[in-house]
Amino acid sequence: MHSILIAGVDLGTSKTSAVIAEVHDDPYLRRDLKILGVGQARSTGIRQVVTHIEEATESVRTALEEAELMAGVKVDRVYVGISGDHVRAATSPGVVAIMDEEISSFDLQRVHEVARAVAHPPDRELLHAIPQDYIVDHQPGIKDPLGMVGTRLEADLYLVTCSASAAENIRKSVQRAGYRVQELVLEPLAASRSVLTEDEKEVGVAMVEIGACTTNIAAYTDGDIRHISVLPFGGATLTHDLVRGLSVPFAEAKRAKEHFGVAFAQLVDPRETVELPGPSPGQKRHVARELIAHVIEQRLDEMFGLVHGELEREGLLNKLGAGIVLTGGASTLFGTVELAQQVFAAPVRSGFPGEGLTGLADSVGRPKFATAAGLVLYGADRFEETGDGASTLTSGLVSKVGSWLKEFF
Repeated sequence: MHSILIAGVDLGTSKTSAVIAEVHDDPYLRRDLKILGVGQARSTGIRQVVTHIEEATESVRTALEEAELMAGVKVDRVYVGISGDHVRAATSPGVVAIMDEEISSFDLQRVHEVARAVAHPPDRELLHAIPQDYIVDHQPGIKDPLGMVGTRLEADLYLVTCSASAAENIRKSVQRAGYRVQELVLEPLAASRSVLTEDEKEVGVAMVEIGACTTNIAAYTDGDIRHISVLPFGGATLTHDLVRGLSVPFAEAKRAKEHFGVAFAQLVDPRETVELPGPSPGQKRHVARELIAHVIEQRLDEMFGLVHGELEREGLLNKLGAGIVLTGGASTLFGTVELAQQVFAAPVRSGFPGEGLTGLADSVGRPKFATAAGLVLYGADRFEETGDGASTLTSGLVSKVGSWLKEFF
């Protein structure tokens, strides 16, 4: 029995988060994912895409080194999240004749290759090809056709592409920090892995992850991904509204949002006031907390309205039996769930990582770590499927030698 390490890095617009987890590779033991270390760094040089290689590199290095220090281990490869409004997704069909009477893994491989054989422009990169549905001899709704009898096999793959240059700049930033990118993972998929249950995906659910500058949507029905999109607004949008509404600098507006912000004005006592900086240095003024809540509620209501419209256009709104799961750092404002329930007229809950995690699981048990925790869960899934994609836990001496070599080479 030996232990292997999975590492994930979430390159967010406001912060970079790193998580290191350990999984025991033993067929006689349940593969629990044990959180060993968590690191964070302020993101610089990242605005949905990498805007400054050196600054982004430093953010990645700082977050990973902090996680390695907490875990007491070194990793050499990481799963890295990617998102932004350059992401595109569409369903692609494939059809093949079954070689023998019984469908084999070779037949599955062939139908996947046919469905993936879509010409992409040179500036696009294929991130994921996710099987959705299979049809055997015109019989739909088949989840796993392996071993079934038939003559014709059809498959729908959900193809997710991104900007090739955006992907390459992320890889370059991580490589310059001294690590290898094992795989780029779409952030909505990673976050869904950590906050959604299999039952919710089967019944129908939409995850809405509100980050600093983007809002990620991932909708599932019948256990499969049906829609992914990235909308260009997030928590920073609320802060900018407070800058204008309260006539305060951005830093003060952010502080007011985090300390006094409420997403549903009905939950605020109209007599309550808070102290904010005045127009002159050293001056203070009292502002009704209800005013802050009204500014936040108005914008958040508009943002949820756009998400509602997106799901309605895709014909998914009436298929979400499990409702909406909110996650991401900006979703933690008091009253956000209540406002979302009013907008979507559906069950809404707050989603945070925890299921399937042990060790320092409480360190990542917050919505802002949904993507980072999801990346290590995704990596553990990939290791279970392929036996690849992880670092081996080494002895202290080997680890020190590896660290020395990494520093000088």
